[in-house]
Amino acid sequence: MAQAGIHSMVGVAVRRWAPAREWLVLGIVLGNLLPDADNLAVAAATLTGASTEGLHRTFTHSLFTVAAIIIVFQLVAALTKRPSWGNLGWGLGIGVLMHILLDLVIWFNGVQILWPLPLWVNFWEGAAPPEWFSQLMMPMEMLFLALYFWMLAGLARRQGTDLGRLRMLKVWTAVQSILFLLFLILVYTMQSGFMTIFGAVYLLSLGSAFTITIQMRQTIEATAQA
Repeated sequence: MAQAGIHSMVGVAVRRWAPAREWLVLGIVLGNLLPDADNLAVAAATLTGASTEGLHRTFTHSLFTVAAIIIVFQLVAALTKRPSWGNLGWGLGIGVLMHILLDLVIWFNGVQILWPLPLWVNFWEGAAPPEWFSQLMMPMEMLFLALYFWMLAGLARRQGTDLGRLRMLKVWTAVQSILFLLFLILVYTMQSGFMTIFGAVYLLSLGSAFTITIQMRQTIEATAQA
């Protein structure tokens, strides 16, 4: 599993250097989350008994995908005469590119960076983390998402934006924190079935991150102008 919470926080952090364009920073944060949506394909293949090979860190982690996203949104912007859609496209493209680069730097698995071409890039080729570390990274998914929601709440308070959503963020931060503690125990004690339960909860958590990011767009966009 990748660390969606880390990618989200990195996306928010670059707001200081982003131009103040409508939906640009929102797109950057969403783009940082988007590549990990390929876990939906992995889950579907797992449930149907199909092969999961070639589904993770491939089509959503490709430079061709980055280019396609930008082109499609520029066309939408031109057709609707709404530049904000073009800004969103640029943001999504930048965010996906950031995600790819961060995966290459901090993760041990390769990325099929030019999918569908069979070119895998792995800066850590030959390095194998111990099993306990790989297991720990799964519950850490929940902790980093909790930190992302906590980060958004802090920004909202400082800026006076989206204040009506602070209670929701507090609840989601608590939920993700509890899930972290629960899965931290289960990953080392549960003999079978852990990945099924964890995978389902992970996808729900990832979906909540997408939804909350969009709901908190005023806070995220305001940071670009602060």
